[in-house]
Amino acid sequence: MNKAKILIVEDDAPIADLLSYGLSMEGFQTRIASSGAAGMSEVQTFQPDLLLLDWMLPDGSGLDICKKVTAHYNIPIMMITAKSDITDKILGLEFGADDYITKPFDLREVIARIRTILRRIDQATRLNIEQMNEEVIQYRHLKITEAERLVTSDDQPVELTPKEYDLLLMLIKNQGKTFTRSELLDLVWGYHFAGDTRTVDTHIQRLRKKLDANECIATVFGIGYKFQKTGG
Repeated sequence: MNKAKILIVEDDAPIADLLSYGLSMEGFQTRIASSGAAGMSEVQTFQPDLLLLDWMLPDGSGLDICKKVTAHYNIPIMMITAKSDITDKILGLEFGADDYITKPFDLREVIARIRTILRRIDQATRLNIEQMNEEVIQYRHLKITEAERLVTSDDQPVELTPKEYDLLLMLIKNQGKTFTRSELLDLVWGYHFAGDTRTVDTHIQRLRKKLDANECIATVFGIGYKFQKTGG
């Protein structure tokens, strides 16, 4: 996906320059921000297609920036972290990040992962365009317009992170089908995911709260989750 715009929020200048140079050589447009505040400003002005976000920034945690971005924008995020502990990685993913890369990293792997994320988004976008004429999904008080990735509850828009939306769509399109947590990890998070089933539980809890859908999204004890059939 050439000419995609990548915003690099990284206070270590040599690392930021390396990423910018490498991505530019691959045909991406890049811009660098060395702090969280500068990064949030660039998100508005540069309007990136993907955010490369360092975990530790001089003015705060990259997790805070991740949370702000996912709350207001539909921008995929790859966290750059020196933290190798799996709990920290899961935390970043649960805050809305789509992937992570651990320092020191191989630039080729970073580029490959970025292309994977952007390719999947491009495919989803083209699929949505093909589905423009399809009816919206209506379920009780919920309505999903796939072409716009728009979710409303009682006609009020609901802000979901990309992963929350994908998880909701997977469940609501398969009403009555029970998914194990591992199946949902594979189907929604998919590629190269190193998290565990707690990630699914956390996102289910958030969906229930945001959508007022405690009765809709059922826990199948000892197995996983399912979306109740209409009227069920």
